[in-house]
Amino acid sequence: MPAKTKKGEKEKEESKITILCGVYIFPNGDKYEGDYLQSTDGALERSGNGAHTTAEGICYEGQWVNDKMTGEGVVRFPSGSMYEGEFVNNQFHGKGRYTWPNGAVYEGMFNENKMEGEGEFMDTERQVWVGAFRYKAAPGLKFKLAM
Repeated sequence: MPAKTKKGEKEKEESKITILCGVYIFPNGDKYEGDYLQSTDGALERSGNGAHTTAEGICYEGQWVNDKMTGEGVVRFPSGSMYEGEFVNNQFHGKGRYTWPNGAVYEGMFNENKMEGEGEFMDTERQVWVGAFRYKAAPGLKFKLAM
């Protein structure tokens, strides 16, 4: 038997959210294909797994939370550069790997899109340098000798 409400008490109305999967083309030419939420007012929010490609050719494939790249993912740039790893609020943040078009690779920690913390850098000659990175500086890197 349903509970009776007291006089003047309003019943709570829950906002229902529908989880969908599909393709959305933005007015600027960007394209999103994947999971998204649709609220009762019709607003769309990328959530779950999906791929977003910009009109300029930048492509992100991975996890979305609250309409932002958050979680594990890969972003590929038209230049040939690529980042794969952790994202938080649309930024490289956490453990990741960045590859430049010339073949150089950094693998380690990122903080708000910057190489920050312990990591390894392999240059174009395939020589590996390890140590602490601080954005553009890396004092005290050590050469890793391959034997």
